[in-house]
Amino acid sequence: MDYPVSPGRASSRRRLCAQCSNHPWVVFLLTFFSYSLLHASRKAFSNVKVSISDQWTPSDLNTSVYILEPNTTWNSNDFFPDSKSATVFLGLLDTIFLFSYAVGLFISGIIGDRLNMRYVLTFGMCSSAVTMFVFGTVTEWLHFYNKLFYCFVWVLNGLLQSTGWPCVVAVMGNWFGKSGRGLVFGLWSACASVGNILGAFLASSVLKYGYEYAFLVTACVQFAGGIIIFFGLVVSPKELGLPAAGEEDSEDDGQEEEASRPLISDDNEGESESGYSIQATESPNSSKAIGFVQACCLPGVLLYSLAYACLKLVNYSFFFWLPFYLSKNFGWREAEADQLSIWYDIGGIIGGTIQGFISDVLQKRSPVLAVSLVLAVGSLFGYSRSPNNKAINALLMAVTGFFIGGPSNMISSAISADLGRQEMVRGSSEALATVTGIVDGTGSVGAAMGQVLVSVIQGGLGWMWVFYFFILMTFLTLVFIIPLIIRELRPVWRNRRPSHLTG
Repeated sequence: MDYPVSPGRASSRRRLCAQCSNHPWVVFLLTFFSYSLLHASRKAFSNVKVSISDQWTPSDLNTSVYILEPNTTWNSNDFFPDSKSATVFLGLLDTIFLFSYAVGLFISGIIGDRLNMRYVLTFGMCSSAVTMFVFGTVTEWLHFYNKLFYCFVWVLNGLLQSTGWPCVVAVMGNWFGKSGRGLVFGLWSACASVGNILGAFLASSVLKYGYEYAFLVTACVQFAGGIIIFFGLVVSPKELGLPAAGEEDSEDDGQEEEASRPLISDDNEGESESGYSIQATESPNSSKAIGFVQACCLPGVLLYSLAYACLKLVNYSFFFWLPFYLSKNFGWREAEADQLSIWYDIGGIIGGTIQGFISDVLQKRSPVLAVSLVLAVGSLFGYSRSPNNKAINALLMAVTGFFIGGPSNMISSAISADLGRQEMVRGSSEALATVTGIVDGTGSVGAAMGQVLVSVIQGGLGWMWVFYFFILMTFLTLVFIIPLIIRELRPVWRNRRPSHLTG
């Protein structure tokens, strides 16, 4: 005989089922490696810039250590008159990619909240792999060199790649709640750095056969990853009949609800604001996609977006130019420079994980970011004066990655998830992709502008002034975060003030 189950007991069973399920960690791995593959394809381009530059310029200016056959074909290319012109065009391609990527992020975030994110992510991965194959492999096999064609394909690639980050962050936000989000997302946000390492490994392993094979290999691996995502990814626990992460908290009493509020909320400002919500009239089951303007007006979104614009400029400048800088400034072989650049990503992985864990313990994000950014200024100054020694350079590079890549990973992942799940949008799970798209899109605009400035500053003043520019951008990041620090620490100051007055 079947006995009726009370709603409370049913809720407990659903919670237990969700906690015991292995699905969250399968989603963790699938989203982790899907974005890693997207980043690996970007890294392939940055790692073969020297070879591309050599291929596009006359033979007497070639500096590549590799000799490709037939030698007559190699030496007959004069797409650009000199390596400086080729380098400027490569920088222009970086800028074109980032601007189109930034525009695509704003659009992809909105689309991701309205369509099945599994389809969006699969389409982005597979179609981006095709554009990579056409850009780097087909054009070289056919010896077809055309500036407009390169620019068109790279704009298309930026738009297609933009489908990745908003979708994977939103999927992770669906499966993992606020509890321990800093640590979980700190580990998970290493996907970009792992992708950089994977891209550097794939590119350096086949570069001796020609730069076109670096594009070929990474494109094939990324396309295969898109197929796996299509058949294996579960976007939300609701597809399996489980409650979404954090949804069960709304069924608890007032004390548990107070303890479960997100970090990026004004929950300590007083009871007068507790009823202010853009979703106040919605029931928990009537989740609705938030509008773009509403997402921009959420507390902290614009300030974190502007801060990320400055920080991503620095982070992506290392991403795009570090192997080129090591090869040109120190005279190291391109394959060696590619492998050495991995240490920046290793530092970013460790930094994002440790700083995310500390922010969970302190229940504060922005103060942890501020301390890291202050130390980042010193690490940039130290790395700019690195001697021509690979071991010392690798150590300083890892420290710089720790204090630059770590905060960058936190803002783009854990903090974006906090912003998309704060009190004002409770009851609407369809805000994560939009908010993530705004934060990362604004960051990509800053990164795109930075690539132009880096090439101009380096050409006119030298690499040392490029590092001074990085220090300035890091300082501006800290300036935008200061109001957020004040907002997060204000409740602490208010709680301490009465004790001093009464004492």
